[in-house]
Amino acid sequence: MIADLQQVYVERYGDVDVTPVDPAQFAAPLGYFVIGYLDDAPVACGGWRVNDELDGAAEIKRMYVIDSARGKGLSRLVLAHLELTASEAGLRRMVLETGLRQPEAIALYTSSGYEQIDNFGVYRDHPESRCFGKSL
Repeated sequence: MIADLQQVYVERYGDVDVTPVDPAQFAAPLGYFVIGYLDDAPVACGGWRVNDELDGAAEIKRMYVIDSARGKGLSRLVLAHLELTASEAGLRRMVLETGLRQPEAIALYTSSGYEQIDNFGVYRDHPESRCFGKSL
């Protein structure tokens, strides 16, 4: 699924997402990653990692639902699950970055209570990036 997500980035932005991501960052207790299944097939994923630059907020990464499973509310379920697990881990804020060429992602996050925040980290100087945050 991550390879499929990277292909979406290539189609929309002309290149893969080069944000530094180490799978170890998603290991408990400082991270979490979930894969959602329909009929025993993986169709959705997402994770969070602690971002020390932002006072230990949980940074959402690699939220994705495959094309054939879209429109079933899975992204909203994954997002709610990520928020719950971050809260259970003692974190009080979620942050994320998405791009202007992903209006469906922006709509999901804003309709889920996320508000635009200043761009952070490697996204700070990217004009097509939009960062969002939400208190838990």
